[in-house]
Amino acid sequence: MGQTLRRAIVAATAALILAAPPRAAGELPQKLSETGLYLDIASKTIDPWNLPFEPQYPLWSDGATKNRWIRIPDGTTIDVSDPDAWVFPVGTRLWKEFVLHGRRVETRMMWRTSDDAWVFVTYAWNAEQTEATLVPEDGMTNVVPLTAEAKYSIPSRSDCLSCHGSSASPVLGFNTLQLSDDRDPLAPHAQPLAPGDVTLRTLDTYRLLSPRRQDWVKKPPRINTADPIERASLGYLSGNCGHCHNSRGPLGPLGLAVAQAKTAPPVLATLVDVPGNYVVPCIPDERSRRVAPGRTDWSAVVYRMSSRRPLSQMPPVGTALVDDEALDLVAGWISGMGARVEPRPRPRVVTPLSH
Repeated sequence: MGQTLRRAIVAATAALILAAPPRAAGELPQKLSETGLYLDIASKTIDPWNLPFEPQYPLWSDGATKNRWIRIPDGTTIDVSDPDAWVFPVGTRLWKEFVLHGRRVETRMMWRTSDDAWVFVTYAWNAEQTEATLVPEDGMTNVVPLTAEAKYSIPSRSDCLSCHGSSASPVLGFNTLQLSDDRDPLAPHAQPLAPGDVTLRTLDTYRLLSPRRQDWVKKPPRINTADPIERASLGYLSGNCGHCHNSRGPLGPLGLAVAQAKTAPPVLATLVDVPGNYVVPCIPDERSRRVAPGRTDWSAVVYRMSSRRPLSQMPPVGTALVDDEALDLVAGWISGMGARVEPRPRPRVVTPLSH
């Protein structure tokens, strides 16, 4: 199912994201040092025009430490008229650097090259850690051992599209909730803000948002729940699953929207005690739920987070290892709900995809 999902998303969104002809490989920077990230790659000096940031609900990447930067062209602003779909000016670049076992492995770059085109490229670091070179479009497999069985792979560009092409904005991790100054202390794998990291407050201070949203400064956005475990669980699902499972992307007809958004239905209404198209194996079909209150063994979210088999794992791409910390968090949240599941027929299948 994972391959089917990926193909369906890419087919549905490629025309949107790459409406303009993509740049030929020869026109792309062949080395990371040519992309504008570093002022001096030898000393690892970042160009000061590139702003560091840290999303509060980071994507699980098999335990990799990540550093991120954004460069907004001088004199331009981010259009935040739609709080759920920020529009970035042409020329915007974002980088994300992945570090495993203390060594840089890859650096990904998104680049808005025109009004209707983003380019996604990845650079693989050499053994000397002195330079990174452009990765082929098909990615690189088995780059770094993670365990005796699992290895870290660099995704293909179609893998990139399967996530970045399914959301209201192709830029993930740089939005209202992720940059809120009201940080979630229980968010799995979140790193504390470092000096210079931009948030909604600093973006407002730098006059980089249009229109200005000082209401986001005075009352930073947060997930609306009084339960800290539920807040962290929903934040994790939004940051790790919401780029596909949202109400505005190609999987919207599934009715599972875990992306935190102003314009979306309440997340819990699409998730808790709702029979999904995917049925948890080895239990009666009528017991299976996306989230079964009090029953992790009946909850498809727990089952699929626990799996790394291609037909059942979630997310379907980008990881080889189960995120145990997040799994414990989400399972604890579900267990704490108290059992109240009654048998209910499965819903009518509305798309060929199963979730």
